[in-house]
Amino acid sequence: MQRAQVNDDAGFYDSEALKQMIGQYVGMTGVPHKIRLTEDTSDFFSIEYNDVVLLGGRPYLMRNNQKEGRFGIDDEPKFWVRKAIDLVDGAEKIIKMVFHERYTANIGGIAFDCVRSPKKEARILDKVSGHDHFMHGFSVNDSAGNIIRIIDYIRGTNFSDYVLSLNKNHELYYYTDFKRVLDDFIVLVQAIEFLHNCDEKHGDVRRDHIIIDSVTGKGRWIDFDYTFTSRQNRFGFDLFGLGNILLFIAGRGDVTLQMLQKNDPQALQRLTEEDMNIVFQNRLVNLKKICPYINDALNLVLLHFSNGANVFYDTVGEFLEDLMEARDKINE
Repeated sequence: MQRAQVNDDAGFYDSEALKQMIGQYVGMTGVPHKIRLTEDTSDFFSIEYNDVVLLGGRPYLMRNNQKEGRFGIDDEPKFWVRKAIDLVDGAEKIIKMVFHERYTANIGGIAFDCVRSPKKEARILDKVSGHDHFMHGFSVNDSAGNIIRIIDYIRGTNFSDYVLSLNKNHELYYYTDFKRVLDDFIVLVQAIEFLHNCDEKHGDVRRDHIIIDSVTGKGRWIDFDYTFTSRQNRFGFDLFGLGNILLFIAGRGDVTLQMLQKNDPQALQRLTEEDMNIVFQNRLVNLKKICPYINDALNLVLLHFSNGANVFYDTVGEFLEDLMEARDKINE
């Protein structure tokens, strides 16, 4: 089928031209009978599957909502984030519309004010455009002036799913898989250090915000639209996020009180409140109490993120220095 002819000068696509373009990528049976075209995404709830959104003079066919995993809530739809097809070249995209959200998090007595900032994410997309370990894309303004981010879709595996797919026996995992996973994580930590050196924060460092790219095999950070403020440490929220990911890969998943009650209830008698995660109080940080084969240097890094911690990491560089030292002592 030949590509539809469009009036680029006017930035206008008529219904028949759009139907022809849609048919090239979803098949003629998937073309909607009536084309709904919009340039204003302010009311993102009104944008439906098969609608066409015109952004920067380019038409995008809206597909499904993306899902949110925040705070353990799986499959919560993010109505402002849609998968889409670029109808000019057929590329798969993620369209992030403007959604304002604010909350306060308290970690170790430190309050962090967290806000979604489309402007901040657009700025970071420019700064990481050539970096292999971040998602890529660009921003445009819709007809109402909303900052819309158009992201290249990454095919791959969520980092947490990747870790959980490895050997289920923790001791065997630790001696056969963990060092390789840790090496992958160290590269991702270095990417966050790069971001901080650019005077930017990720703002939402979580294991489900890492995708293992199926093409390159590299981990890539996604979703930079949160920003946070704190009087104590402007990068502290990112650091706590990195600590939680390290704890997840060291434990090959979250080691919770509920899990121990079911599988090893006697272990609970050895634990104190200081052994637990400073953010998620039901997660064990002092893994050496149940996995004595974990090396001391690694466990000391983990303990920086426990209720019993006296000091926290101030920079990613400090965290990396200890992490590299612990890595070299694994399997000694």
